[in-house]
Amino acid sequence: MFTGDRSGDWLYAALHRAGYASRPTSVAAGDGQVLTGLRIVAAVRCAPPANKPTTEEKATCAPWLDRDLTIVAPGLRSILALGSIAWDATIGAARRLGWVVPQPKPRFGHGAEALLTTASGHGIRLVGSYHVSQQNTFTGKLTGAMLDEVMARL
Repeated sequence: MFTGDRSGDWLYAALHRAGYASRPTSVAAGDGQVLTGLRIVAAVRCAPPANKPTTEEKATCAPWLDRDLTIVAPGLRSILALGSIAWDATIGAARRLGWVVPQPKPRFGHGAEALLTTASGHGIRLVGSYHVSQQNTFTGKLTGAMLDEVMARL
């Protein structure tokens, strides 16, 4: 289990254990980290006070997420949403792109899962995980084992 103090430490360690990352850490672009079969995308770009992005920020970032999903959708099998903000942003993007989203709206939770279907009929599994923030990892709300379990389902 990893006990680093940065969110990225937890994420890259779990990606490495699952076989998606060449190394258990990554500190900067060009540091030698190689991701395989994986793309990391941010639903929002910053963490304003109280870790609550504004409605304006979510709306500003939404077209970028929409475009990213449009590009990768044909080969996409699953999406790991780290936190409820990513979960909601993914479901919102899916709806804007004309994908089928289960009704009622799937609820976020650690280990929650929903099947999204693209306009062409391609199924994509959405898997939820608590965010790898210090708030969650330091308190034990998210453990390395819990993160490994959702990574294995991807």
